[in-house]
Amino acid sequence: MATTPSPGTIRLDRQDPYLRVLCVNIFVRDQDRSLRFYVDQLGFALVVDENYESGGRWVAVAPPDGNTVLALVTPKRNSEEYKLIGRCKHAVLVTEDVLVKFEEWRKRGVRFHHPPQTTLWGGIFTRFDDLDGNSFSLVGRDDFVRDIEAQRRAATEKLEAERRLAQELDIAKQVQARLFPQNLPPLKTLEYSGICKQAREVGGDYYDFLNLGQARLGLVIGDTSGKGIGASLLMANLQANLRSQSAIALEHPQRFLQSVNQLFYENTTDSAYATLFFAEYDDHTRRLRYANCGHYSALLLRRDDNLERLNATGTVLGLFKDWDCSVEECGLFHGDILTLYTDGVTEAFNGSQEEFGEQRLVDSLRRHRDRPSQALLTTILDEVQEFSAHEQHDDITLIVAKCRDS
Repeated sequence: MATTPSPGTIRLDRQDPYLRVLCVNIFVRDQDRSLRFYVDQLGFALVVDENYESGGRWVAVAPPDGNTVLALVTPKRNSEEYKLIGRCKHAVLVTEDVLVKFEEWRKRGVRFHHPPQTTLWGGIFTRFDDLDGNSFSLVGRDDFVRDIEAQRRAATEKLEAERRLAQELDIAKQVQARLFPQNLPPLKTLEYSGICKQAREVGGDYYDFLNLGQARLGLVIGDTSGKGIGASLLMANLQANLRSQSAIALEHPQRFLQSVNQLFYENTTDSAYATLFFAEYDDHTRRLRYANCGHYSALLLRRDDNLERLNATGTVLGLFKDWDCSVEECGLFHGDILTLYTDGVTEAFNGSQEEFGEQRLVDSLRRHRDRPSQALLTTILDEVQEFSAHEQHDDITLIVAKCRDS
């Protein structure tokens, strides 16, 4: 019978698939009588007691550590197995203190062959029988048992630490997922979508859509320094700063970004920073005002397939207390496509260490430009993942916005 280890199962080998002793059959005459002996006198735990339609019954007990199960089997008379009742002579139990266990079990009526004795190898042992004459050795050796228990404790602590970390990462993943935009403010002249596919449970990439009021939309994409939990905390800090200051973004975009930089600088370590592209789109005039803070150039693919790059207008956020940037402006027209992305797109590499690169991204935009923004975004993601089929090494974040007639 196969079983799956419980979360508390001790694994010393660290192998996958694992291997351990599951069950040892002990042939007995009366399952109920033997069950009381193993549970009441030896302190074993009842693991299974099941009756089957065929008339059979499976009873299993386990010592306190639960690693190995003893099945108490009552064979039919005149069967070969019936002759094995009382013939088990080689089962060995190990304990930290044989003398203590000997006194405890002796008082409960366990029949020992002799008091605990020392051995040539420096241990101590005794033997006892169950109710059917099956014989067990009870052994202990201080340094031997201590080594085993030390390994078991270390393995248990490591497994518990891994379990806690996995649980915490899962919670962090759920929390971070809620930091990304949960709804898209409706616009008449812009169809847009965003996605972030993280390389780990959590990451440092960030995108957002901010409702600035008066038919204005803020499009944000950023990438914080570092990886994993550290980067995700920076991402959460950046998101909080952006949203808390967004009320002034409409009238004073430059001052808005200065405030975001100041908060990010004051609330993070000296080496923490973030690249950021922020754009404010006017649904009435189709005007796009933007600031590129050390981020990859946004790609503006015009209707006639000409490409414009919205390059940096300032340096990264968070490294400098005295910080400033300029705000540029351009117009969008029906059929234009604006694409914002992080390095996980262009720096994805294949087995030959060749990067996906900006040109492949542009070519994909041109090939599939007639698709809706969500379908176009999904297509690009699929092409990046197909190009870089091995393990994903960095977060992949994209925003695609298509200008349309109102």
